[in-house]
Amino acid sequence: MDMPDATQMFSNPGDEAFVMAAWERFLSGGEAPHSVVRHLVDTSWQRCLDWQVDPTLGHAPPPLDEHLLYSLQHSHRDLVEASAPVMAHARDFLAQTETVMALAEPAGTILNLEGDPATIASAHGIQLLPGASWNEMICGTNAIGTAIEVGQPVQIHSAEHFCAGIKRWTCSANAIRDPRDGTIIGVIDVSGLSESYNRHSLALVVTAASRIESRLAARTMELRYRLLDRCMKRLAMLASDGAVVFDHGGYPIKANEHAEAAIAAAGGDFSLARPGRILALATDSAVTSVTSTDLPHWLQPEWIEPVIDDGRRIGSLLIVPFAQRHGSARKVSGASRCGAAGVSTAGFERIQGEAPALLEAVDKARQIARSRAPVVLLGETGVGKELFAKGIHHASQAKEGPFIALNCGGLSRELLASELFGYGDGAFTGARRGGALGKIEAANDGTLFLDEIGEMPVDLQTHFLRVLEQGEIYRLGESVPRKVTFRLVAATNRDLRKEVSEGRFRMDFFYRVAVTSIRIPPLRDRPGDIRRLTEYLVQKVATELGRACPPVDDEVVAALCAYSWPGNVRELQNVVESMLLTAGSGSLTLADLPPELRASDEPSRAGCDELLSRDGRGSMEASELGAIRSAIALSRGNLTSAARHLGIAKSTLYQKLRKYGLDRTLVEIRDQGR
Repeated sequence: MDMPDATQMFSNPGDEAFVMAAWERFLSGGEAPHSVVRHLVDTSWQRCLDWQVDPTLGHAPPPLDEHLLYSLQHSHRDLVEASAPVMAHARDFLAQTETVMALAEPAGTILNLEGDPATIASAHGIQLLPGASWNEMICGTNAIGTAIEVGQPVQIHSAEHFCAGIKRWTCSANAIRDPRDGTIIGVIDVSGLSESYNRHSLALVVTAASRIESRLAARTMELRYRLLDRCMKRLAMLASDGAVVFDHGGYPIKANEHAEAAIAAAGGDFSLARPGRILALATDSAVTSVTSTDLPHWLQPEWIEPVIDDGRRIGSLLIVPFAQRHGSARKVSGASRCGAAGVSTAGFERIQGEAPALLEAVDKARQIARSRAPVVLLGETGVGKELFAKGIHHASQAKEGPFIALNCGGLSRELLASELFGYGDGAFTGARRGGALGKIEAANDGTLFLDEIGEMPVDLQTHFLRVLEQGEIYRLGESVPRKVTFRLVAATNRDLRKEVSEGRFRMDFFYRVAVTSIRIPPLRDRPGDIRRLTEYLVQKVATELGRACPPVDDEVVAALCAYSWPGNVRELQNVVESMLLTAGSGSLTLADLPPELRASDEPSRAGCDELLSRDGRGSMEASELGAIRSAIALSRGNLTSAARHLGIAKSTLYQKLRKYGLDRTLVEIRDQGR
């Protein structure tokens, strides 16, 4: 918020006669002299003239009846509760100053009034009392209404008021802003008769507004922590649906990895990087019914689940079904009734595939694991970056310590800060006694995996850089450092160098985090691994579901090879899960595939056909051969593009072509391309 010029902020009682004469001349059609009338007042007068405010008005309109006032106070419950201690202090502090303090909602209606009893009695004469509206469009230039219009601290004295009946008063006001997005949610005002004018009253309302905003921020954080505690178990049950947690004001604070894609499939646009209010609900009650007119066009009311705590709605959980993409169902959890042969839970053994680019990435990860240097894993969403991170952890010197993971893109800035650094005892209202351990401390002597590190706000990058350089961490609200030692593995699907050049990622942080990097190839660039991955996932998911592991028909594998896999291995796992949940007791067939995967792409399927040996499994050579043929077909014979898809050098691709006698195939593909 830009602050006004200090010379324009304060009224000058010595100019009162000149200001009065300027007001009379202004109403007669003349211009107010800028040397006497402040620009703030002049522009407000002009607005009042445009709005046809009656300059002879002697008071505000009658206040709301008691029932409507109570309803208005209840709808602004957070503001009223946060300001209660400030207003209570005003009751005693202002009693001897012949002034009163008023709290108004963002449209200018007064919610509460405290202060000098004699002044309160005088204020009733101009309807300066709870339930009365002091919007500038109704009452003309006044501190409450004008502060709402300009969004800055305002002092209006005597003749500077637009309406004649209010010119006996002096008032100062400042807007109260929502700590989440800076929107005006109320106004705090100090008013009295003209004789009570004091320049310090402006400083008083600025300080009071700041105190109320601080209390609102602490209350918001307290409710958000309670909300996340209540939502975590529900979020863990979701396999492929998108989920977003909204706080009690309708602001998103956490989203799972499927949220953006699921909302996009529903026709919406969502990102935690662009925080803003989405749900405008009555969140202070347990009411669950909402109409579609209250919501964005893409959002169905039945997708919203209220989160209730102690009889009060503290937030909402939005669950967007992701059936539009591949007909997936929610994951069924339960104890496994059998062990999955060959399924390891640690190390690089869980990374399935024989594609050269993948093997090269695994080999590089094994080498890097021998040191404690930070590493960045580069790759699209769903390629298995966390799997690589766990492999590096279990193969490194930090394997005896814990592996701690945190997604930097799934939390708001405040929650990400507390998740990373933890907080001390009493850091905010509702903080746990003794404070809380952050992810950095939790990873001490182990590995900290930060997914989507490119989403980390720039100011937090500065604090985290200090941790990396000094090996010390300060919990939020504490001044005593704590020693930490950990291995950092970060991951991103962004081009961090581009982020640096565009100012969204600090250069010094980039060079400290990205000491080395590993690029993980997307699934579409290694079609030769589809069969092996599919059979591995069928076995894994079937074990989790407690059912027999069915065989996979060759036509299914061919169809999977023909698909482009924008969601990579994670999407393949969702497809396998969906098939197992809906298939019968026999083998998995084309009928079990989601519709969008049944359409064939002949060039890609031709490559997959080479993978199928007589026993239906194929050898390592057949896998490599199929991958090469598929890449050449997809690139229409462009060897540079094919080599890039395979993640190998062009010279290596020429050697493979000669090895498998594919020169003739290449010529045929080029002829077809013409």
